Amino acid sequence: MPSSIKVALAGAGAFGLKHLDGIKLIDGVEVVSLVGRELDKTREAAAKYGVGHVTTDLADSLKLPGLDAVILATPTQMHAAQAIQCLEAGKHVQVEIPLADSLKDAESVLAMQKRTGLVAMAGHTRRFNPSHQFVHKKILAGAFRVYQMDVQTYFFRRTNMNALGQARSWTDHLLWHHAAHTVDLFAWQCGSPIVKANALQGPIHPTLGIAMDMSLQLKAANDAICTLSLSFNNDGPLGTFFRYIGDSATYIARYDDLFTGKDEKIDVSKVDVSMNGIELQDREFFAAIREGREPNSSVAQVLPCYRVLDALERQLS
Repeated sequence: MPSSIKVALAGAGAFGLKHLDGIKLIDGVEVVSLVGRELDKTREAAAKYGVGHVTTDLADSLKLPGLDAVILATPTQMHAAQAIQCLEAGKHVQVEIPLADSLKDAESVLAMQKRTGLVAMAGHTRRFNPSHQFVHKKILAGAFRVYQMDVQTYFFRRTNMNALGQARSWTDHLLWHHAAHTVDLFAWQCGSPIVKANALQGPIHPTLGIAMDMSLQLKAANDAICTLSLSFNNDGPLGTFFRYIGDSATYIARYDDLFTGKDEKIDVSKVDVSMNGIELQDREFFAAIREGREPNSSVAQVLPCYRVLDALERQLS
């Protein structure tokens, strides 16, 4: 592996820019290509971040000499096919959550990863947020056991807009995207597979064609339970809020911040080298490439999450 890892970023939207911000802080990594849907906007972002190559076609980036890896922050429906395209081209790949919007496609990505032996990682960011890392370290030390997780994922998205308030070219999904964060995190924190999952959904939006409200129940093999409420109709505090109820404490996680059950803030600034979950996720990806190892949140590790999502989708159909 050369001293500098050369990476292409596909997706110059809201989340792609978060990756560019994170990678700026990581030594020995160079973004050499930026792929976007609209050439002018992509050129503008590339100029801001000092990226020399711009294209609207991922295949152009994959032909660049010396390219080592690709990060995909593209629309959900493109993830699996593009991940396979990158692996077939001999490039390590990190796919933003969700890995795919069907179990079949997720399994196809894993099959290609096994065939190539390359690093293939899914962007399940909650594994990297310092707040959730703090809880995980307590669990590994035997100082905390999860009895229940109560999670709220709330947005106000009655039109097809991204996090920057810009029109999206694709439709987001409560189950295959936003629920994936919690389904994976719950099993990871419990250290126990999900053995039971129930789902209810509200009315289908007349133009977006998706359910705007959803409720999930999960149970792990060790008897821990999780209740997840999701909405695109919530006109109030936005984001995802996690309450961990356990044998020795209650923790409330709000993105990278953590509080006790009495709303006392816990200092998680020393949990990792950064408070930015996306940066930490990217650091893990590049470290796994350098060290020739499986990353945390590898495609293999997160596949059980997509099996659960598939089972839930079949309940709702």
